[in-house]
Amino acid sequence: MPNYLDVAQREEILQLQQTFTGRTEWPTWLLLIGVYPSWFAVLLASPRLGLWPSTALLIPIVTLWMSVQHELLHGHPSRFVWLNKLMGYAPFAVWYPYTLYRDSHLLHHRDEDLTLPGVDPESRYFSRRDWPNRSALVRAVQRLNKTVPGRLLLGAPLGLLGLAREEGRRLWRGERQAWLMWLSHGSLTLLMLAFIAHYSVIPVWHYLLLISVPALSLGALRSFYEHRPSALPEQRTVLNEAGWPWRWLFLNLNLHLVHHDLPKLPWYFLPRVYRARREDWLARSGGYLVKGYGELARRHAVNVVDSPQHPFA
Repeated sequence: MPNYLDVAQREEILQLQQTFTGRTEWPTWLLLIGVYPSWFAVLLASPRLGLWPSTALLIPIVTLWMSVQHELLHGHPSRFVWLNKLMGYAPFAVWYPYTLYRDSHLLHHRDEDLTLPGVDPESRYFSRRDWPNRSALVRAVQRLNKTVPGRLLLGAPLGLLGLAREEGRRLWRGERQAWLMWLSHGSLTLLMLAFIAHYSVIPVWHYLLLISVPALSLGALRSFYEHRPSALPEQRTVLNEAGWPWRWLFLNLNLHLVHHDLPKLPWYFLPRVYRARREDWLARSGGYLVKGYGELARRHAVNVVDSPQHPFA
């Protein structure tokens, strides 16, 4: 646990972890039991449901699946890395292999490197040296990506372009790990798409472009203003007091500072730990508070949330 926690806070968290829920992690097991059958059930029922109702159901299911994968890579509900990998490898979201997401995200949890371009793998900023050298078109696109509508429209495509560029380089260099990862992920994805084509009314192209990409866009909304540049690492991570549909979809990752400080704490304990000492968390974050995604949408429908150029990197 972080050193800044006092004895009472440590005791509160240890008590939570020793409860029946903390020891068995049954909420996460229940999630896994629910998400897998839900995905299959919607596809198999799609001939009766129709194309667009099935699409409307699958987008949040795939988004929730990505949140479940995030829990798995942090060691929930099993303490066995191989078992969590096995449970999380299903390519429902198509584009990101589980192990690639796991390894890059764990690097992102080095809080002293948060937001630093070229160091934090999830940074959305450019260095002061790099930004002026970008073309006018790139700068305009990146500024648009700093608004909520732009993030929903461009966040997923920009992320996929970055993924293709980085992983293409690894494959071109002949990195064995990259080839094995993409061959295994690609094989499973092809099997999944064959299942979709055979047992559902959803065309493969429709699933790729109109289900998986919108699901990525919803995930991009969560990370839209998740971090900011700050001299103090603990003030770089947001506390977003989102409403229940978003809290459920993102498994409470809106309380992102709590998660970064306590990455081994499961999703269902994050709100309880936050509410118990809300003022302490707000002070630690330096007042980095957002009152829900509706507030973000109102404030940044047109106005950029911050500059794409990192202020001190």
